[in-house]
Amino acid sequence: MRKELWFGLTLVVLILIGTAIILPSPSEMTNGHLGLLMLALVVVTIMMGFPTAFTLMGMGMIFAWIAFDYNIEHTLTLMVQRTYGVMTNDVLISVPLFVFMGYLVERANLIQRLFTSLHLATAWLPGSLAVATLITCAIFATATGIVGAVVTLMGLLALPAMLKSGYDIRLSAGVITAGGCLGILIPPSVLLIVYGATAGVSVVQLYAGAFFPGLMLTALYVGAVILVSWLKPSLAPPLAKADREVALPPLLSTLAGENRQRWAPLSLFRAAFGQGPSRVPQRAVWRELLLLGIPFLTFALLMGLIYRGITEPVIVSDSGLVEMGAGSDNWADYGGGLAEPPSDGGLSEPPLDGGLAEPPLADNGLAEPPGAVPLAEPPAAAAPADIESDTSLPERRPAPEAYWWVLSLGILCLLVFYSILNFPRYQIYRLLLESFVPLSVLILAVLGSIVFGLATPTEAAAIGALGGTVLALAYRQLTVRVMTESVFLTAKTSAMVCWLFVGSAIFSAAFALLGGQELIENWVLGLDLTPIEFMLLSQVIIFILGWPLEWTEIIVIFMPIFIPLLGHFDIDPLFFGLMVALNLQTAFLSPPVAMAAFYLKGVSPPHVTLNQIFAGMIPFMLIQVVAMFLLYMFPGIGLWLPHVLYD
Repeated sequence: MRKELWFGLTLVVLILIGTAIILPSPSEMTNGHLGLLMLALVVVTIMMGFPTAFTLMGMGMIFAWIAFDYNIEHTLTLMVQRTYGVMTNDVLISVPLFVFMGYLVERANLIQRLFTSLHLATAWLPGSLAVATLITCAIFATATGIVGAVVTLMGLLALPAMLKSGYDIRLSAGVITAGGCLGILIPPSVLLIVYGATAGVSVVQLYAGAFFPGLMLTALYVGAVILVSWLKPSLAPPLAKADREVALPPLLSTLAGENRQRWAPLSLFRAAFGQGPSRVPQRAVWRELLLLGIPFLTFALLMGLIYRGITEPVIVSDSGLVEMGAGSDNWADYGGGLAEPPSDGGLSEPPLDGGLAEPPLADNGLAEPPGAVPLAEPPAAAAPADIESDTSLPERRPAPEAYWWVLSLGILCLLVFYSILNFPRYQIYRLLLESFVPLSVLILAVLGSIVFGLATPTEAAAIGALGGTVLALAYRQLTVRVMTESVFLTAKTSAMVCWLFVGSAIFSAAFALLGGQELIENWVLGLDLTPIEFMLLSQVIIFILGWPLEWTEIIVIFMPIFIPLLGHFDIDPLFFGLMVALNLQTAFLSPPVAMAAFYLKGVSPPHVTLNQIFAGMIPFMLIQVVAMFLLYMFPGIGLWLPHVLYD
């Protein structure tokens, strides 16, 4: 702890020295320089341990008072207006609902079952326990989005199992902390909600854009663990045979008999039609067959819906109307138009002799003005056959070739899955189904309703809170103590986020009043950077800020400084937000304020030191840098899904 304290004090001194060098002499100082001084003082005060929200509010009030020429009435009016603006932000309603859902899912005891089944399913892979930990963290992060909950729970479940199996302490700690931090990026992430409310970006599009980058980062973690475990088996020894054994329930044990490697689908079909052991209940066998057919039925339904969507005919409405003037530049071609009156001679008086003359009558008794254009006969009504041909349904579009490739690959995977399904593998499949299906239904209900536009983030969060309550009730974990703890922790987290927004709003207003934002914009634009250089500079600054500051402080303090500059460099705020979310993984992994390390240390055995946890997190920080490079080089990873769904 003494090392971290000295590191923090050294960083504070360096910030103060840098501020003194940058700021001009007092005679040359402007309000913009006072804004920079306020920014430096906020960072230093937060690093000294003061609460972030109240530091932002306090500094913002003091410097807003200076900006208003010491007018206290204007300062208090600014505070009230900014606070009211936060209170009326509908997006923030989803924060307590998502947090409440996460705490209830954490207490529903689903994660322990999921980790056990994944551990058995990946037993054949190098570093199987670490791989199961990462996949469990990714799924749990999708259901909760709470970093502290994921790291703490996986520290209690996975760390003892990995240490008992002889895994290296640094690798085990790095896997748990890195996997737990996936909740920052994978929806429903509270960080994305905070960024969307700060930057004015749609939270729905942020959730859609963060889906594939989250999967990419998880895949990079899993690939790195498998590679390291294969190259250095001493870091992650293979599991003992006893740890890979799967206990069969009585029904499957009876069907398997002495040969556990027997093909399970054939035995189940024979037992369903009365050719199995006589003491096997038929209803239980048919239930097992229904479980066996879930992958096939799900795949068939999914591909059928996709086929219907991609082959939907495009109906083009053709009313036959032609735009006026189309196809001709001469208005005289369109009879009946208005013509200028003849100008020769001007207006003439009517002749007086004989008085007024009657106009000549046409055959129908009505007078026709001279020069009138005769009316055309209306077109004849279309024949019934023509009408029937016009209203016939258009043919469906042919499915693209990629669809048939995906269909073929899916069928091949199903054939491989069913062909290797002996009784131990079938039991592992049952365990996965029992633990993952409830979570998957909750995830699809929340994220699916958001991404496909069926509900707003707030409405989907309410669905998730109700779903978390139902899951806890279904697994008999919904006690008074669990509900009380969940409500208390939800109120605590939500209050922190809301006060942060209030402080950020007041701080940003004071910073703009002092001209700090304009000073920084002029300085950045004066550097004449290219978009690539600006993106690199901004991400490096955020990466460095992740060492002393948490992600909340970086979002609410520094994002209002970067966002106005994006338009000049033609950078999509959605893409910038995805890069920031990926970059801010480091805020939980970088010492000395690596909160994930402290979460893990609080539940780890005494012989696991903080330095070992820090050492285990460094390689995963490098993997995050690789993921950021891939996202920047291939922006379609994050932008493809939002463009497909919403453009």
